[in-house]
Amino acid sequence: MLESTMLEIIAHRGASHDAPENTLNSVRLAWEQAADAVEIDCHLTADGQIVVIHDADTRRVTGEKLVVAESSLADLQRLDYGRWKGPQFAGEPLPLLAEVIATMPAGKRLFIEIKCGPEVLPALAKELDVSDRPAADFVVIGFHHHVVHGIKQLRPQVPAYLLARTTGSDVRRVSSVRRAGNVIDDLVDQAKAVGADALDVEYSELVDSAFVDRASQDDLPCYVWTVDVARVARRLRKAGVRGITTNRPGWLRQQLSRREEAGR
Repeated sequence: MLESTMLEIIAHRGASHDAPENTLNSVRLAWEQAADAVEIDCHLTADGQIVVIHDADTRRVTGEKLVVAESSLADLQRLDYGRWKGPQFAGEPLPLLAEVIATMPAGKRLFIEIKCGPEVLPALAKELDVSDRPAADFVVIGFHHHVVHGIKQLRPQVPAYLLARTTGSDVRRVSSVRRAGNVIDDLVDQAKAVGADALDVEYSELVDSAFVDRASQDDLPCYVWTVDVARVARRLRKAGVRGITTNRPGWLRQQLSRREEAGR
């Protein structure tokens, strides 16, 4: 496998090493750090608004528990989503998806992970339609097959990637009973069944050039999350992955660039 020259650096929940995850501060910082794309997490509120937050409730990032699906946007927005990261971030609001889209520079992409279920898809489709940006600027990602399949049914022109783990009890059981290569066979079959345009997989030792090559046989590019170690990122780039999601987009790009310069 030839080393990819088009590696995409994707900021995980924005530049979340340096700023509170899934906030406008974190997203804007990721663009400043020259990320090619930003990945965010989305839920649907009780009053039908798409908000950017990872968990199903607000406890971890605010200290107060409100279940997103059971709460109005107004109630959710009265909380502070930045202070947990440090006092300098106090007062960070809960962003709407539309507000994140508005930060996107030309030529950049937004990876939208659906953390709830397909109930969000009609609202999501409308949000993307009114954004006045090309469909290719967005990528809908999700672990749930019905979410990936659903967005391809509603908006086939919008890229959709199937998220998958490559560690954990299920994968270990498969790889111990059968050859490890069958793990990627299973993932490829799942991705094809739901109409996914790529695989977006958790980093593990299973993700190597053979893994990437196998997916490529079915026209499925491989993206990998979440990598904050330069040595690992270099290995994945050499294996041919199309993109790497990281909490440190600026730092990782710098590390990869230094290695390229040293090899010249």
